[in-house]
Amino acid sequence: MVLQQNDWIFIIGFFIVSILIGVITSRKAGKSFNDFFLSGRNMPWWLLGISMVATTFSADTPNLVTDIVRQNGISGNWVWWAFLLTGMLTVFVYAKLWRRSEVLTDLEFYEIRYSGKEAAFLRGFRAIYLGVFFNVMIMATVSLAAIKIGGVMLGLSPVQTIFWASIVTVIYSSLGGLKGVMITDFFQFFIAMIGAVWAAIYIVNLPEVGGLSNLLQHENVVDKLNFLPDFTNWETLIPLLILPLAVQWWSVWYPGAEPGGGGYIAQRMLSAKDEKNAVAATFLFNVTHYALRPWPWILVGLASLVVFPDLASLQTAFPEIDPAVVKHDLAYPAMLTFLPSGLLGLVIASLIAAYMSTISTHLNWGSSYVVNDFYKRFLKPDASEKELVSVGRLSTIVLMIFAGSLALLLQNALQAFNILLQIGAGTGLLFILRWFWWRVNAWSEITAMAVSFLMALYLEIFHDLLGFEAIDSHWKLLIGVGVTSIAWIVVAFSTPPTDMKVMMDFVQRINPGGPGWTPVEEEMGLSKEEIANKRKEWDVPRGILAMMIGVILVYSALFATGFWIYGNMIPAIILSVIVLLAGYMLARMVKKISFQ
Repeated sequence: MVLQQNDWIFIIGFFIVSILIGVITSRKAGKSFNDFFLSGRNMPWWLLGISMVATTFSADTPNLVTDIVRQNGISGNWVWWAFLLTGMLTVFVYAKLWRRSEVLTDLEFYEIRYSGKEAAFLRGFRAIYLGVFFNVMIMATVSLAAIKIGGVMLGLSPVQTIFWASIVTVIYSSLGGLKGVMITDFFQFFIAMIGAVWAAIYIVNLPEVGGLSNLLQHENVVDKLNFLPDFTNWETLIPLLILPLAVQWWSVWYPGAEPGGGGYIAQRMLSAKDEKNAVAATFLFNVTHYALRPWPWILVGLASLVVFPDLASLQTAFPEIDPAVVKHDLAYPAMLTFLPSGLLGLVIASLIAAYMSTISTHLNWGSSYVVNDFYKRFLKPDASEKELVSVGRLSTIVLMIFAGSLALLLQNALQAFNILLQIGAGTGLLFILRWFWWRVNAWSEITAMAVSFLMALYLEIFHDLLGFEAIDSHWKLLIGVGVTSIAWIVVAFSTPPTDMKVMMDFVQRINPGGPGWTPVEEEMGLSKEEIANKRKEWDVPRGILAMMIGVILVYSALFATGFWIYGNMIPAIILSVIVLLAGYMLARMVKKISFQ
């Protein structure tokens, strides 16, 4: 594909602005660890929320949605739509708890919640396990999308794509720290959204597609339009809807949708001005992520079924692409090749923006683990602030090299998504309960982490190598969740609890409340009457009710948009009214939630 002058103006201008932001914010970011990784804990909700959204709008997300739509229809997106439940739970229950903790990273949480050498081991090991291994895996899946986009749209080799796509990101991430990342995210998000919406409108109106009306009536598309899977077909109903809504959202750890919050979402909440800003930022993220963004990608995915109905047609259209990577997720960049000059440059810049916003956050987040929870905690506790920032910048570069190398070995986005889900299967319930149940200890988390990883290795690799009958991905998930959950619960009851003094300090500092802390509160000397009064003030039940109203609001907005696009006026109007009513109820409820 040949880019014109207008295209290069968009792309080069985007790179220049991104680097300038990193340079401008580098002076303050280099002063201290707190400034480099938490922006001084004074960030407003709107910047934090948009930064969260930009991070989850990665270059592989449109490819993943296109893959899902082509294979399972729109209803297949419940595999990630279901994570809205844990997202809203984080908004109304966990966001203020994280901000209240005042930790520098969410891994530091382990040594204020647990005790002993096992707590220190858990913090150090997960710093490498999540900050390096798991983080590199995530960045590799995002870089895989960049490889496919670069190959289809620019004719670049995988190595060339990785080099050029990552070099600018590493520059501004290592210079500007989290503040530079978030300001760049804000700029990149709007570029990415404009590009996605404009591209969807243009592609739907291509002569090959024939406009929206023709698209929705096309024989390759009509069976892909339902928001819910066929309730008479259990083979699709269970994996596409029942499993995500009944099990997956609370049981699986996945970046950006961690049960109880965590990762870079926790990093954003920890850098907020206060609890209210942490809650508002996380709410903005969930509304935008689930209700506003999916439809441009869905429409392009549907249009691709008209132009490229199968993998053979994709391979024929792009014979120079390695057949090993010609999967359904390739259809999204393939459709973008139809864009005209100018719009093409904007869309390529938007995809670069999506890639860079995700990679930059993961680089900063992973580096914060390496520096704070491994280097400073175990290798050099007396390291100066300047040294910590230098190590952070160096680890940023190393993480990017690892991620780019691994990206060359992956094949498709949905494959990587399923592997990541399997690795985290069964750990989610623990992350939800550890704030509210005194019996959860460090050994519980170590067990959950080890068992879920071993189960993923067996189910994804060794089960097939041993010649056993293949297991569907949804059954793999259920098996992983069941075995891991049983293992960590057994360990919680069979090992000594966390040191009582540590738990008392935790309750006094965080004030999580709830009946799960009664033994600790009694040890603190609280009378039965005082404990009973605390239960009356406990606002988690109110938070859960707010969570459910928030879920109704977002799903109604998501499907109302779909019905407006379909031209189904009655359900569109009904759902739009529900959105307004839910918003009104939520605004009233939030006023009753207490903040410290």
